[in-house]
Amino acid sequence: MSGLPSFRAVMLMVLAVLVVTVAAGGVVVILGDDLVSTAGEPVRSPRPQPPRPTPTTTARLDEIVPSAEPVKDFGEGGPSVTPTPPRVLAIAPATVPKQTRFRLGELAHVQKVAVVDAGAVKVSGTGLNLLAVDPSDFRSWTPKPVADQPGVWSALTRGELVADAAAMRKFGMVLGAMYQVDGGPRLRVAASATLGLKGVDGLVSADLGRSLGFAPGVAVLLHGKPGKISESGVRRLLGKDAQIVLLDAAERTARKQVPERGQPKSVNVGRPGSYLELYKASATRCPGLSWTVLAAIGQVESGHGRNNGPSSAGALGPMQFMPATWKHYGVDGDGDGKADIWSPYDAVPGAANYLCANGAGEGGEKLRKAIWFYNHSWDYVNKVMGIAEAYARTYA
Repeated sequence: MSGLPSFRAVMLMVLAVLVVTVAAGGVVVILGDDLVSTAGEPVRSPRPQPPRPTPTTTARLDEIVPSAEPVKDFGEGGPSVTPTPPRVLAIAPATVPKQTRFRLGELAHVQKVAVVDAGAVKVSGTGLNLLAVDPSDFRSWTPKPVADQPGVWSALTRGELVADAAAMRKFGMVLGAMYQVDGGPRLRVAASATLGLKGVDGLVSADLGRSLGFAPGVAVLLHGKPGKISESGVRRLLGKDAQIVLLDAAERTARKQVPERGQPKSVNVGRPGSYLELYKASATRCPGLSWTVLAAIGQVESGHGRNNGPSSAGALGPMQFMPATWKHYGVDGDGDGKADIWSPYDAVPGAANYLCANGAGEGGEKLRKAIWFYNHSWDYVNKVMGIAEAYARTYA
């Protein structure tokens, strides 16, 4: 019939219409021959990919373990150190003079003395007592599993925080998270370890301690025969205002309170143990950004690492980054020396970095616009926000 348009004309009209579709890389926007995909640049002529099953919000994030290649630099098996555990920890009211250090070493049953810097910082109003140490010198003062864990000492060298395991539990700290020191820098919790230093919440490097204004040379550690070092002798040399902890007695008390088989792993380095922890840690890179937004994007993009692509647009990894975008916004989230687009430990904090660069931390319309930059579709934005709200209800 002459009044109807030809088949070719109809097809041309269809191609001119903006079509929103779901592809393996998440929601993509197709306009003519150009395609804009997740967190990245336009690409041309994508190859079709099989559809990805849509994940559900019922997946328990605390039960999904991120998967990545083993971190060679952070495993067990570093150079072995013979531990000389501290029997006494003392905090002097002022810098301990060299002559006093010699006299401490002459006390009965004292075999070794170390003096380091110490200070207190506040993180969001919460006080943390920290020692500032030289990583190479302090290793032998920690339990053997800690001393033999290279990741602990390389983290200190990078200027990161090694938190005591008890402090992690007490303050609800998350491995891999960034914490703002009141009036100071942001610190990443790179490792947690059972340090065996009662009253000490963590370790930082001596250089970082100096920049934070820690008191120089006020923390004294003494090694010797268990239970034999005289508290009165230490106090006589350091002064009546010194704080002294007999660590052997403190350790016996801790064992009574927490049965041996119920104690946590001695050392945990670099990597959160679940996607829930990973999203929470990564969100701290962007103050004001809720972890639920990252979790929602992770669900839409890959089902939390269950389908990492490549997508039809060429997006890669659990957060479906375009390689060109990754070059600008990818991060080394676990401190293994490389920013790996395929590793969730790098990709999730990389997504937080990308969102933050586009204003996500400001919330409201700025957050919606940042998600739109991640994937140029308002339907995508609405979907992510809806899933984020569901996660917020589930994990309230």
